[in-house]
Amino acid sequence: MELHIKLAQAVHVLNHDTQSCNRVAANQWLVQFQQTDAAWEIATSILTSDHHHLFFSDYEVEFFSAQILKRKIENEGYNLHLAAKDALLNALLLAAKRFSSGPPQLLTQICLAISKLVLHAVEHGKPIEQLFYSLQNLQSQDNGNTAVLEMLTVLPEIIEDQNSDCHITSARRYEYGQELLAHTPTVLEFLMKQLEEGFDSHTQPHDRSRKILRCLLSWVRAGCFLEIPPGSLPAHPLFNFVFTSLQVASSFDLAVEVLIELVSRHEGLPQVLLCRIGFLKEALLFPALKSGNEKVIAGLACLMSEIGQAAPFLIVEANTEALALADALLSSCVAFPSEDWEIADSTLQFWCSLAGCILGLEVDSSENRRDLEDRFVPIFSALVDALLLRVQVDDSTYKDKGRTLDLPNGLEQFRMNLVELLVEICQLLGSALFVQKIFLGSWISSSMHICWKEVEAKLFMLNAVADVVLKEGHHFDISIVMQLVMILSNKTSADLRGFMCLVYKSLADVIGSYAKWMSASQTNIRPLILFFGTGIPQPFCSSAYAFAFRKFCDEAATMMHEPSNLEILIWIGEGLEDRKLPLEVEDEVVGAITQIFCSVPDKKLMNNLLARLLSPSYEIIGKLIDEDHGHALMQNPSAYIESINSAGRGLHRIGTVFYYCATHSTSLGPDESVHALLEVFWPMLEKLFSSKHIASESLSAACCRALALAIQASGPIFGTLLPKVLDSVSTNFMSFQSHECYIRTASIIVEEFGSKEEYGPLFINTFEQFTSSASVMALTSSYICDQEPDLVEAYTNFASAYVRSCPKEVLAASGSLFEASLQKAGICCTALHRGAALSAMSYMTCFFEVGLVFLLEPEPSTSERSVQEMVIRVISLSGEGLISNLVYALLGVSAMSRVHKSTTIFQQLAAMCCLSERTKWKAVLCWEILHRWLYSALQMLPPEYLRQGEVETLVPIWMKALVAAASDYVESRRSRGEISNHGHMQGKGGRLLKRLLRECIHV
Repeated sequence: MELHIKLAQAVHVLNHDTQSCNRVAANQWLVQFQQTDAAWEIATSILTSDHHHLFFSDYEVEFFSAQILKRKIENEGYNLHLAAKDALLNALLLAAKRFSSGPPQLLTQICLAISKLVLHAVEHGKPIEQLFYSLQNLQSQDNGNTAVLEMLTVLPEIIEDQNSDCHITSARRYEYGQELLAHTPTVLEFLMKQLEEGFDSHTQPHDRSRKILRCLLSWVRAGCFLEIPPGSLPAHPLFNFVFTSLQVASSFDLAVEVLIELVSRHEGLPQVLLCRIGFLKEALLFPALKSGNEKVIAGLACLMSEIGQAAPFLIVEANTEALALADALLSSCVAFPSEDWEIADSTLQFWCSLAGCILGLEVDSSENRRDLEDRFVPIFSALVDALLLRVQVDDSTYKDKGRTLDLPNGLEQFRMNLVELLVEICQLLGSALFVQKIFLGSWISSSMHICWKEVEAKLFMLNAVADVVLKEGHHFDISIVMQLVMILSNKTSADLRGFMCLVYKSLADVIGSYAKWMSASQTNIRPLILFFGTGIPQPFCSSAYAFAFRKFCDEAATMMHEPSNLEILIWIGEGLEDRKLPLEVEDEVVGAITQIFCSVPDKKLMNNLLARLLSPSYEIIGKLIDEDHGHALMQNPSAYIESINSAGRGLHRIGTVFYYCATHSTSLGPDESVHALLEVFWPMLEKLFSSKHIASESLSAACCRALALAIQASGPIFGTLLPKVLDSVSTNFMSFQSHECYIRTASIIVEEFGSKEEYGPLFINTFEQFTSSASVMALTSSYICDQEPDLVEAYTNFASAYVRSCPKEVLAASGSLFEASLQKAGICCTALHRGAALSAMSYMTCFFEVGLVFLLEPEPSTSERSVQEMVIRVISLSGEGLISNLVYALLGVSAMSRVHKSTTIFQQLAAMCCLSERTKWKAVLCWEILHRWLYSALQMLPPEYLRQGEVETLVPIWMKALVAAASDYVESRRSRGEISNHGHMQGKGGRLLKRLLRECIHV
């Protein structure tokens, strides 16, 4: 009895004590108590005995006791013996009888505990059959029907709750469900009996109906009505009860849920319910519309949408009931002026299904096609009108005069969901009719009386169907859009607030989507450039304007060479520094302007324009590297940080210009322009690299990005600067080894110039500096690699670029560097960080691939033999460590993603053993040596991974797979006679090896 009292006191403290420390202590005691064996007995005793004189609150203690039993059954029920389960089941049934009159939450918890206990007893005969026998006895007792109904309600829910009990297998849960459904006739008979007789004097009629519906819903979800012939379902008493419950306010929501479940599971039911659409409209929908009852309107919208969506072909047949359903959804539910958009949103899937069904029909004649259009074009045409009203903002949003505007969440989600439907409607009606409806009526009666709410909605819908309209080629009146451009361009900055922000953004979206047509007239060019120039600086729409601006420049590049237009572009570009826009927005703007300038035929003018575009950026960077000015800035931390950020932005813009000069070159080519830019850029960057400011990681990253893009844009022009560039990159990395951006830049340099033999010593020296750096040398464990994943990726990617790009002579001379770097790659591939591990494995694959290419040469040259010898020597020295690390890599988290790359590397190693078996290299690399390495790697695994003696069994199996995989690889490469990756995992050997790695290491 002492534990009973302690439990009651702890529950009371947890729920009512004002001191948090007391509540925490009580909670800790309760958690520990629940884990004890005594908790079974105490909780059961409280639920089955009367302890009113002991507890502060009977209900709270009893409810907590029911929860204790439910949790213990979930966590420990599989350990209970059959006798203990039977005793606990009888006690819980007694508790259910005791609390059948309430409280309802307590009864539910008890019934959930019973359900979970029965689920744990499936292996012991037929526990559900025993439970139903017990329920029959309970039903015959006073107030027993309520407990039985609650028990029947929760029983099927356990089937659906896959996460409630991890100890129950899916097979056992399926068995439970099948046995449960076998009692469907008994359950349905019980429910019908409750309809006839009622419960007891304590249960109100509306509560009784809800309890029956809730129970029925559980069994419908479990599939009970699947046993009833479809033809007899409409006449079934329970079905009629559900339909009748729609007319009762207290049970309407549950009745809708049951019907929706039935519609989704029974093919014949949509036809049955279609016949009752007239009744639903007259008896329920119209009165609800008149009174504004959103609960009923929303429920009917969901139900009717589900009916139509379940069988759209019935709607396509266009009988009276089907058209009545479409009309109800269209004229009432879609157009209903709710404060949110959920009702209209719930109908979208129906309209999409119907439109998709019509579009997918194979009509056998033009006459039938016209007949179909005659029936449904008016409906979808009216739907466009209704949707045009629903996509408009509400009055409170329209009247908002704040500096920015966020769409209501409901409207934003509705618009996102609506786009697919608008596209299908446009395809169904044809773009000509769709656009005609959008432009119907006067958009602009006068500049003083424009309904901006309607204009913005039309712009949204016009933008949503842009792909269809452009594809079908139906031109609309562009002058209307240009009128809006002129009106908005003349507004003052004070007008750019609240709802007008959204109008500006929507108009920019339309111009971007229809840029091809907007740029067709020369007279539109200047107003649109000015429009973009005024909109880009505005934070609420800068992204939309920048995207539209770039698309417009893509289409109108050759029409924008007028001096006045070019001056406007310069004005836009020069103003970017003051606007502090997101970098992705600046990329769009600078890229668009650069594209136009690169298309100017006059090269001198082109160079001048590009120089002017970048002049503000050069000026900002110049101030920073000016010794006097830079020193003064460093005395003011906030000003210095701002200056560093501005210089970084300037470098970002310079890099973007280089990128677009390379990607948008014309037949004239921007080479001279790139050369001219380079003459200014490199001296400035060289000074920046040698300045104190380069200690800033963000500035270093901006410098490296600009440098990399300049190198890629200039190509051979940059060759003369390469020694200085590599020296600056490697020196700065050695000084600031947390700035891995320098290694990434070196990778790009190697990719661009690695094939030039004259630069070989430079690249070897750079590789040597990176490899010997303190940060790379410190990569001695997977833990350290996980702390520095960016460094690992940068270094191993550089090594991969080095292997792929450098000539044979350079590779042959780099043996010691490869040995050291492969050792680091082996360590890095064991990192938990997926990107670091995979990049290290990619480098290993790349190195082995190059070695195999030369080993497969039938008559290698002197330099090729040098590479062969280097590769064999490196592998002979590093192979044992690499295999050990690869095996460990398969033991970590997310090891499955590494299986493919590990298999590839193992297959490559095996292929090398195969190729060297009959050569002078057999003494250092052969099958026997690979066998020894593999045995050593598996032998060193922690004892929990492999059982004693399992290594001796695994190694022969793996070796057999490795021999087969090597044969697959070599044969594939020789038959193709080309460098490719087609040999990896091809054939039985490769697939067997992959399966062994996946299964034997337990990944």
